[in-house]
Amino acid sequence: MAPSVLDVGQCNPDHSSISQLLKRQFGASVDRAQYADEAIRLASAKAYDLILINRILDADGSEGLPILDQLKSNPTTQKIPVMLVSNFADAQSTAVSRGAETGFGKNSLRDSATVERLRPFLEK
Repeated sequence: MAPSVLDVGQCNPDHSSISQLLKRQFGASVDRAQYADEAIRLASAKAYDLILINRILDADGSEGLPILDQLKSNPTTQKIPVMLVSNFADAQSTAVSRGAETGFGKNSLRDSATVERLRPFLEK
């Protein structure tokens, strides 16, 4: 069965680039949420292998970290691995301190290190 990923808060070009990487490298299916409430609803309804959250949601400019907090405090979703999509090391560090896995930035989508970071969660 193909791994499934929920991509939260990306703009159209970034969602497309991330989806292409996940599909090409891991055969993953990728669902998309543009808002926090939509992300929580989808994550509660489906067993995702990984959730990617943008640092700032493109649709409304809200912060992505509160979504991480909601996911990690909900018994239904707390065990789903979550990564922050951000080029900023301080944002990554904050996310990890709040329960996320070390994520990646959009600038590193083509780096082999990004694929290796995703592999434990998406390679079946």
